[in-house]
Amino acid sequence: MVKTFRKPYRIKKQKSIISYRFFWLGILIFVILFSIFYFLFFSQTFQVEKIIVTGEEKVAKEDLKLLVEEKLEKKILFFKTKCIFLVNLNEIKKDILNNFPRVAEVEIGRGFPDALNIVVVEKFGLAVWCQTEQCFLVDNEGVIFEEIFDIDPKAFKIKNLALVSELKLGDKVIEKEKLNQVLDIESKLRDNLKIPLTAATIVSEERFNIKTLEGWEIYFNPERDMEWQLTKLRAVLEEEILPENRKNLEYIELRFGNFANPKYRDY
Repeated sequence: MVKTFRKPYRIKKQKSIISYRFFWLGILIFVILFSIFYFLFFSQTFQVEKIIVTGEEKVAKEDLKLLVEEKLEKKILFFKTKCIFLVNLNEIKKDILNNFPRVAEVEIGRGFPDALNIVVVEKFGLAVWCQTEQCFLVDNEGVIFEEIFDIDPKAFKIKNLALVSELKLGDKVIEKEKLNQVLDIESKLRDNLKIPLTAATIVSEERFNIKTLEGWEIYFNPERDMEWQLTKLRAVLEEEILPENRKNLEYIELRFGNFANPKYRDY
């Protein structure tokens, strides 16, 4: 008797409807996240279209805007974008200060959805710095930021005999403390002693000369007590040198000893 075998019948297991739900939910979440990502970083809504510069007077606005424009474009994977969220404000601020010597301060803010607001504060000339045939405005940090050509002959100027290299805008030509010291002396001579001045010449670390409008000079040592040197100057001008005789002076030496030493011109 021959036995026959029946092939067992296998029932296919149906996939749970829950699995399909998770799959489509995942697709939906991905689409939503991708849409948000695209909207924030690539849609035209948040692309920087306007660069608004205010506060400038002598700074070239178009040059500044061009510099900023060059810093806007970024890449995400292989795609370019000028998304306002990706703009590095600190980097742009640093570049503006480095490339525009006249700018003292700059504030940059995002003007949503598509603008950058740039507020510029320009430097003011604290003094006139002259070297060879060139003259510049110098700021309170001792940095030259603008060349000037039409100078009042009576304007107070500062120069340094030891500085012989060619100057360019943005160069630091004098330390802040030294500049303040020279300007403080200039102010006291002009306001307290009523001496009109034309120039200060830095000869060395231990000497600078102040030239008066009458042509004679005053020799100071900035490394020593400046108030004591001014006291000596006041004493010699009040007690020894008559106002009408000042025009005959060559210089007054204040750097040594307890007394001012005047020297008259040899005729």
